[in-house]
Amino acid sequence: MLSLFRKLMPREDRFFDLFEQHSRTVVGAAESLRTLLAGGPDMEKHCDRIVELENQADEITHEVLQAVRRSFITPFDRGDIKDLIQSMDDAIDMMHKTVKTIRLYEQTSFQPGMQEMGETVVKAAHLIAEAIPLLDKIGVHAGRLGTIAEEITRVEGRSDELHDRGLKDLFREFGKTDPMAYIIGSEIYGELEKVVDRFEDVANEISGIVIENV
Repeated sequence: MLSLFRKLMPREDRFFDLFEQHSRTVVGAAESLRTLLAGGPDMEKHCDRIVELENQADEITHEVLQAVRRSFITPFDRGDIKDLIQSMDDAIDMMHKTVKTIRLYEQTSFQPGMQEMGETVVKAAHLIAEAIPLLDKIGVHAGRLGTIAEEITRVEGRSDELHDRGLKDLFREFGKTDPMAYIIGSEIYGELEKVVDRFEDVANEISGIVIENV
């Protein structure tokens, strides 16, 4: 009966607009992070852009949480809405944290493995951005949403491989001659891995929503 009631009542479709807005900030931050890891003279500009986008994402997250409290009817479970937007926000927060580390240690060049991990961040962000609009019609897009979740899991696995290989390369290059360079590099590798881990969290939230609503 409750399910039938929900289908008859108008939905608060603004949630989907807000989800898409947030996903665009995540993609923008991911692309800026990839460019930042390439080095060059405009690094500070890219750092500032990520910080700006993270602030925008925080505002959107707050708006979603406010809408959850105000709305009588939501497109799917309120807890799922909250968990989805917060998992997305965790991803861009982790990018911001990476920027803080880069600035703290005044890094201006990055290992090739870090740059490859930047590519995995962008790949994962674009997959999430593709998935989010499909949630508006979960039943129609359940198959593609499942495929996207699987693709993100593969991207996360690739990120783990790059992380482990990068640490080995760092140790070979700096382990015995420049321990501080190794420590800083390993911290950046770790934070990049966590960014992709947060995207896998988003994929898991999406999978859970699909299971509950199809």
